[in-house]
Amino acid sequence: MPKMKTNRGAAKRFRLTGSGRVRRNKAYSSHILTKKSTKRKRNLRKSTLIAGVDQRAVRRMMPYA
Repeated sequence: MPKMKTNRGAAKRFRLTGSGRVRRNKAYSSHILTKKSTKRKRNLRKSTLIAGVDQRAVRRMMPYA
Protein backbone atom coordinates (compact mmCIF):
# COMPACT_ATOMS: atom_id res chain seq x y z
CA MET A 1 0.00 0.00 0.00
CA PRO A 2 1.45 3.44 -0.88
CA LYS A 3 2.20 6.12 1.65
CA MET A 4 -0.60 8.52 2.56
CA LYS A 5 -0.14 12.13 1.49
CA THR A 6 -0.32 15.00 3.94
CA ASN A 7 -2.74 17.76 2.97
CA ARG A 8 -0.25 20.63 2.60
CA GLY A 9 -2.84 23.33 3.25
CA ALA A 10 -3.74 21.71 6.57
CA ALA A 11 -0.08 21.22 7.49
CA LYS A 12 0.51 24.96 7.15
CA ARG A 13 -2.59 25.92 9.19
CA PHE A 14 -2.60 23.42 12.05
CA ARG A 15 -0.08 21.99 14.51
CA LEU A 16 -0.36 19.42 17.24
CA THR A 17 0.06 20.09 20.94
CA GLY A 18 1.98 17.77 23.23
CA SER A 19 -1.24 16.07 24.31
CA GLY A 20 -2.31 15.47 20.71
CA ARG A 21 -4.92 18.18 20.33
CA VAL A 22 -4.85 20.50 17.32
CA ARG A 23 -3.99 24.21 17.48
CA ARG A 24 -5.07 26.83 14.96
CA ASN A 25 -4.66 30.57 14.47
CA LYS A 26 -7.67 32.85 14.48
CA ALA A 27 -9.14 34.37 11.33
CA TYR A 28 -9.98 38.05 10.58
CA SER A 29 -6.57 39.47 11.49
CA SER A 30 -5.00 40.16 8.10
CA HIS A 31 -6.61 43.32 6.69
CA ILE A 32 -9.25 46.02 7.34
CA LEU A 33 -7.77 46.41 10.82
CA THR A 34 -8.59 50.11 11.34
CA LYS A 35 -12.21 49.53 12.32
CA LYS A 36 -11.32 46.71 14.75
CA SER A 37 -10.57 47.64 18.33
CA THR A 38 -7.13 47.17 19.85
CA LYS A 39 -8.53 44.60 22.26
CA ARG A 40 -10.07 42.60 19.43
CA LYS A 41 -6.85 42.64 17.39
CA ARG A 42 -4.82 41.60 20.45
CA ASN A 43 -7.13 38.62 21.09
CA LEU A 44 -6.88 37.57 17.43
CA ARG A 45 -3.11 37.16 17.81
CA LYS A 46 -3.56 34.25 20.23
CA SER A 47 -3.94 30.72 18.89
CA THR A 48 -6.68 28.41 20.06
CA LEU A 49 -7.74 24.75 19.84
CA ILE A 50 -10.00 23.51 17.07
CA ALA A 51 -13.47 22.26 17.94
CA GLY A 52 -13.75 18.64 19.01
CA VAL A 53 -15.98 17.67 16.08
CA ASP A 54 -13.31 18.85 13.60
CA GLN A 55 -10.48 16.99 15.36
CA ARG A 56 -10.86 13.72 13.44
CA ALA A 57 -11.03 15.40 10.02
CA VAL A 58 -7.85 17.43 10.63
CA ARG A 59 -5.94 14.43 11.99
CA ARG A 60 -6.92 12.49 8.85
CA MET A 61 -5.47 15.27 6.67
CA MET A 62 -2.16 15.07 8.58
CA PRO A 63 -1.46 11.35 9.07
CA TYR A 64 2.21 11.76 10.09
CA ALA A 65 1.97 14.85 12.29
